[in-house]
This record gives sequence, C-alpha cells and structure tokens, in this order.
Amino acid sequence: MRRAEALRDDALRAGDQPFGAVVLRAEVVVGAAPSRVVTASDPTAHAEMEAIRDAARRLRTRDLSGCVLVSTSRPCRMCEAAAGWAGMSRMFYGEALTDAGAPR
Repeated sequence: MRRAEALRDDALRAGDQPFGAVVLRAEVVVGAAPSRVVTASDPTAHAEMEAIRDAARRLRTRDLSGCVLVSTSRPCRMCEAAAGWAGMSRMFYGEALTDAGAPR
C-alpha cells in the first residue's frame, strides 16, 4: 500500500487525480502506476487500469491469474471489470487494505 500511496502523491504533484495502484504477484510488485486521466487526457487512464497495463507489459501476458490489485481507493466498475478480465484473484484498497474480494 505504501507504493500505491507514493504513486497517488506523484499523481497529485503532476496535476492529476489522487489515485495510485500496484499489481502484486507472490507479494512482488509487477505493475504500478499513478492516475493519468488528466495528464494523458484519457478517461480510461485510472491508476488501476494503468497498473494492470504495466503488469501485462512487464510480464508479457494478458493473463494476470494469481495477481492481486492494491489501490488507494475502491476500484470503479471499469477497473474491477479489467481486473476480472485479466484473471486477478483479489483486490484490496485504502489504508486499511480493505478486501474487495475477487473482481466480478
């Protein structure tokens, strides 16, 4: 969560929305990103979407089975759907690491 919070702070400094997210596989960060909605002029560039894209690029696969999404806030429906399509096993959010369960 500390990494996601640092990315949230990076997003704010860049003039973007206050969100950050990481993708973990076996407790290792395999994807990470701040929100880029404003800076990229892209309404789909939520931190979670960007972290999923980063993980897929780094791992060279769209199958992120067994990965976990950790974000600074509860993923929206678009981000949850993307996590589900990628095969992620769980989502956690917020400082308390609230378990949002498996993506639907």
